[in-house]
Amino acid sequence: MTKRDLVVKIAHDTGYNQNDIACVVQKTLDYIAEDLIAGNTIELRNFGVFEIKTRKSRKGRNPNQPENEVIIPERAVVKFRAGKELKSAVEKLDPSKF
Repeated sequence: MTKRDLVVKIAHDTGYNQNDIACVVQKTLDYIAEDLIAGNTIELRNFGVFEIKTRKSRKGRNPNQPENEVIIPERAVVKFRAGKELKSAVEKLDPSKF
């Protein structure tokens, strides 16, 4: 699903103008990104939690030249943990369909 698909679906279900919905969806995503960049955790009840975690520095290898080690520096990454309801719904899915 793309952002456009989401906007169309919400507009269809609510009867609101697609431009207004697109603005609300974009602002929502902007505020989530803004808060994550500020180091805050975003908790959307029954959906999940977005948070910033630190990935440790580690050694990596170029598959074309495995004898050369490369140090991959420590960095910040966004992690997502699914909420209880989302997690239980996903666990009920048939894995062979994916």
